[in-house]
Amino acid sequence: MDADWVGSAVSIDCGPTLGVYQGEISSVDHTSQTVSLKNPFHNGVKCTVPEVTFSAIDIKKLKFLDIQSPTRKSSSGHEAAAEPSTVLTGRHRTGSQSSTTPNANQRRGSSNSRWPKRDSPRRNSLRMGSGPMRAKNAECFGDGMGQNLDTDFDFEGNLALFDKVAVFSQINESNSSKPQHHGSQAEQRTQSYRHNENILEVKPVAYRQITVPQHEGREYCTDTGLVVPSIPYELHKRLLAAAERWGLSLERRLEAIGVCASQMALSLLGGPNRLTPKNVHQRPTVVLLCGPHIQGAQGISCARHLANHEVEVILFLPNFVKIQEPVTSEVSLYSKTSGKQVVNVKDLPTTPVDLVINCLGSHENPMLREHPWYQSAADWANQNRAPVLSIDPPVSEQPQAVEGKWTLSLGLPLPLADKDSRVYLCDIGIPKMVYQEVGISYHSPFGCKFVIPLHSV
Repeated sequence: MDADWVGSAVSIDCGPTLGVYQGEISSVDHTSQTVSLKNPFHNGVKCTVPEVTFSAIDIKKLKFLDIQSPTRKSSSGHEAAAEPSTVLTGRHRTGSQSSTTPNANQRRGSSNSRWPKRDSPRRNSLRMGSGPMRAKNAECFGDGMGQNLDTDFDFEGNLALFDKVAVFSQINESNSSKPQHHGSQAEQRTQSYRHNENILEVKPVAYRQITVPQHEGREYCTDTGLVVPSIPYELHKRLLAAAERWGLSLERRLEAIGVCASQMALSLLGGPNRLTPKNVHQRPTVVLLCGPHIQGAQGISCARHLANHEVEVILFLPNFVKIQEPVTSEVSLYSKTSGKQVVNVKDLPTTPVDLVINCLGSHENPMLREHPWYQSAADWANQNRAPVLSIDPPVSEQPQAVEGKWTLSLGLPLPLADKDSRVYLCDIGIPKMVYQEVGISYHSPFGCKFVIPLHSV
């Protein structure tokens, strides 16, 4: 029975180590469990030896190739159209398995006959015609196109002829020989970038871009990592005086502070989720506690902008015989809005409000906190249970009279003692050259915003 396999074209897969061999079976030894191929091909390359012998232990898969061989004839004298079949081989292969395979192939014999013959002699004669037309039709249609339609294409056998490892090794060698200008290919594959990072190389980032002549030891950093140092109030006062000399008047500064503070307050109140046309029946309520000084004028400017954005605003400003002119001007503008103004703490709401803005303290007159109206307003703010935003609070060794959740500083932060309050910084429009005039090397840390959060270092 082993002689039935001689002359068959096969493809033997010996695993990834030995590879794939193709050739014609020259002998089969059932006793030693070996098979020999003549004129072998190894991974699509013709071998230098005329014959190769394989043991059943090394064979992982064996396929019969659909190649017509003159030595294989069926008993009827016609060529056997052997369909590609897979024979599982291994250490435990038995003789019954090898003997039944040829018979199964013979029984299947003409499995490809399911495809009908394209041309019969009668149909050919009718189509070709006779005489001169026959010669012309034979030249055009008589190429025998349907001869090979009954033979299936062996995809696996032809794929085994393709040495993928050798081809890709040649491609890698050609790529490695080219000069690499942006690092090796492996580095480019492993390196990844975020959506906000540059692919092109840039200079190293200097995170300390602001230096001050008088350092108080308190430093902050922005969300991007830039270091923002604090400055003493004397240097801050000199900075504002230099800005006024170059045209940044007090009125313009109050307007910038009012806009920035109102933008931050609107964000704390909920922003677009709270202030919508469909939510007019639940407008937020904000109480501003202001004193009769410049810090109070900053709070009144913020109150005017909040009232213009349809916020329920209640302004507390105590009665004083002598009030500074900026405060009077801001009160006059605020009176044209729909906001309310009270002079007594008893007129403030007894229920919690949405936000309290504290502008009671003064840099120039720290003794104001001893006045009864100041203490009464601070006690009301601490008992109302509403979050408090402090705008430009004064520097003091004593704790703040009003416990603020947020603190808004102007230009550069002051060394505040309150570490529980979250510090924010607003841009009030002071040019870079004005900072340099007072000895501060300045680069704007704001980026695309006018109010940014600061974190303690």
